[in-house]
Amino acid sequence: MDLSEFTTLRVGGPAAELLAPASAAELVETTLGVWATGDDWLVLGGGSNVLVADEGFGGSVIRVLTRGVERLESEAGAVRLKVQAGEPWDELVAQTVGNGWAGIEALSGIPGSSGAAPIQNIGAYGQELASSLVAIEFLDYATAELRRLPAEDLELAYRTSALKQGRRGLVVSIELRLQENDGALSDPIAYPQLANALGAELGERLPLSDVRAAVLALRAAKGMLLDADDPDSVSAGSFFTNPIVSEEFARGLPSDVPRWPVEADEVEPVVSPLETFHPEDLRARPPKQELRVKLSAAWLIEHAGVTRGFRLPGSGAAVSSKHTLALVNTGGATAAEVAELARYLQTRVLGAFGVILQPEPVLVGLQV
Repeated sequence: MDLSEFTTLRVGGPAAELLAPASAAELVETTLGVWATGDDWLVLGGGSNVLVADEGFGGSVIRVLTRGVERLESEAGAVRLKVQAGEPWDELVAQTVGNGWAGIEALSGIPGSSGAAPIQNIGAYGQELASSLVAIEFLDYATAELRRLPAEDLELAYRTSALKQGRRGLVVSIELRLQENDGALSDPIAYPQLANALGAELGERLPLSDVRAAVLALRAAKGMLLDADDPDSVSAGSFFTNPIVSEEFARGLPSDVPRWPVEADEVEPVVSPLETFHPEDLRARPPKQELRVKLSAAWLIEHAGVTRGFRLPGSGAAVSSKHTLALVNTGGATAAEVAELARYLQTRVLGAFGVILQPEPVLVGLQV
């Protein structure tokens, strides 16, 4: 069976073997069995953040379908949850909002499974998983051991983690810490677009249900909700991350490019290319850290001359008619056509602004 059946972009060829263990214990046992063969393997959750080649995958694909949310003991005012990796993320958010637990309400509407959330360190509208994640239950490929890894060991940063950067294994479950308050109020609103939608000020705390409803409406307006009636939802969500550049580089861009300061812990510090020193100098003084800013990838794409709904001649892949960060399958698109369109957008933005856009989805068997 083609993997297009299990991805939100509806592209991707067949797997040599497709496995779907039903319980957490079976998931671990099945995964260890696949690893023991030495064959290629791929873990697939909700399929919402992946682009699989038309040739498919020549190894074993392990679908993560395990469900369950367990409340753990915690201190007063806090709620700790153990969530199985296959639990659909938005169903989890809906449950927490319904129970009056704050911490992930702005992450409403994000498709995919809970186990994939820490790999990408999902975030939206001023919230990131990193602020609520306590630990993960992780089956380590290097040791074949099932371990509890605290969040601080995952190197969580903007849309990345140690798991995305090469630490191989399987997320079996995640552990979250949320807030419980009498008024069922949200975390402070931290994103201007969300504040405007709510008619609120930045820093205000509003009913959780209101915040969730506003986020879902914003995502729907961008075609970022899975909706059988919305052709723009046949996508992998945002295809590019917002680029992070030095403040010095950003000063050379047009003044109207949207930009936001980057917190120190969002990215690794960098050494100024204008300063040279020998490695032994590090014993005497730390490297100079540059201030960093985050740019709007959508703005860069649009102002590089790419309009919403754009497609290359003869291609079934197109830029969403609602949001230039999403690439959609308009019907019959191939993975190669999606990748070709992504490269075209990268070329336009690089030529116009000198910025290289980085793809957000996991690429399986192809390059962008």
